[in-house]
Amino acid sequence: MNAEFNRITQEFARAQNLHETDVLALVAILDGDEHGGPMTPGRLRERLNLTSGAVSACLDRLERSGHIRRTRDAADRRVVHLHYAPHGTAVARKFFRPLAEGTGAACARFDEAELRTVMRWLLALNEELAALRGTAPDL
Repeated sequence: MNAEFNRITQEFARAQNLHETDVLALVAILDGDEHGGPMTPGRLRERLNLTSGAVSACLDRLERSGHIRRTRDAADRRVVHLHYAPHGTAVARKFFRPLAEGTGAACARFDEAELRTVMRWLLALNEELAALRGTAPDL
């Protein structure tokens, strides 16, 4: 599943003349911050583990290509919020609609109880994988 998601992400990046990191940034911007607010460049840097310069270059590419827009916070003009631009939203919807339809078709093959079990397993696996982050031994 991960390999297929990665392949689809790579295809989207190629089709849009973006780097794969740019697509990861788009996903993070769509998700917003951990409090449900808009993503900021600083939070994006932390989420993707990039340098400030790499984030700036990524955001410049995404803004130039019409995928995102940057706005200033009304209360604190130093804070920049990142949002999908209308073009970016339309392109993503068109490209990823078959993925959503395929996900729906796969879910339709299972009843509610089975889906709850699969969801519990995926959540448990995600918790285990998250706990491993940063624990790799030095080689």
